[in-house]
Amino acid sequence: IKLDFADVLIKPKRSTLSSRKEAQLERSFKFKYSRKAWNAVPVIAANMDTTGTFEIASELSFYNMVTAIHKHYTLEELYEYVSQQHMKTISENLFVSIGIGNDDWNKYTTLCTKLNFRPNICIDVANGYMEKFVDFCKQAREYVSNDAIIMAGNVVSSEMTEELILNGVDIVKVGIGSGAHCTTRVVAGVGYPQLSAIIECADAAHGLGGHICSDAGITNPGDMVKAFGAGADFVMIGSEFAGHDESGGEEVYDDGQLVGKVTYGMSSSTAMKKHYGQVNDYRSSEGRTSVVPYRGPILNTLQYYMGGLRSGMTYVGAKSLKELSKRTTFIRVNRVLNEKYENSTLTKR
Repeated sequence: IKLDFADVLIKPKRSTLSSRKEAQLERSFKFKYSRKAWNAVPVIAANMDTTGTFEIASELSFYNMVTAIHKHYTLEELYEYVSQQHMKTISENLFVSIGIGNDDWNKYTTLCTKLNFRPNICIDVANGYMEKFVDFCKQAREYVSNDAIIMAGNVVSSEMTEELILNGVDIVKVGIGSGAHCTTRVVAGVGYPQLSAIIECADAAHGLGGHICSDAGITNPGDMVKAFGAGADFVMIGSEFAGHDESGGEEVYDDGQLVGKVTYGMSSSTAMKKHYGQVNDYRSSEGRTSVVPYRGPILNTLQYYMGGLRSGMTYVGAKSLKELSKRTTFIRVNRVLNEKYENSTLTKR
């Protein structure tokens, strides 16, 4: 039996922490290939074009968090933004996203030449099981040497996690079908419950000195706590970071009031038509489009999530984020939340 976030709770344990503020969210990292050493809050804004924006990157870097910039910015836009940032921000808080096509690779290498250094890369494809993808990761490592961190995915199994790490990847991105705007599981019939994927892939990665990033499936702060507790080194958040002032997406108004922003999966027909002009006749849309309620500044959501993470750590006695997985015991449950007043306006955050 494989498990998802909604199938479990974390058992509380005796704790020496007397306050949530004692929980340390920043974590120090050393990577298998990159010589960079990080000290950061390992929460990453997803490289959707509604969340992996320059505006979100600037805001998250202020709190020492990370952003995977989406791949649809032009070379000129990337250069203008990256070149204006302090080197510490680039080294510690940013990934430039690319696919495995020649255009993406040429854009990245040209950016490196213009900047005179090599930014961290997020090599992102829906299906990380292709031989072509593994070969691309290997070639990318040869190009960046130990100058950049490479994050790549997505996969959901231990053997493919090991394969990617052995071919130059520092952080393996884990998750297929878990995203709120992903429909791969119903279109292709392929996927893996996220909690079990994290547990199995983390075990494989850590045995080789690598790391994993849990990508998608986060619906509340408790899910993030469970992801870290299961062994994720980084947690990527997409839809929960949408709908903010700093997020992308078309604004939706009702009677003159901003009520939401359009958000969509990057394999949706909306995204494909926007960035490529069409949905090719050999494929189907594997994402949905929706209107996310307007949530104001992203700081509101960051505080909600960081507060939840500190609370979870306090309940199990984890003083540091790295210690959380060692203090986590999962129990299977039939119900996570009492939904008696779920539809009451008084319960809405």
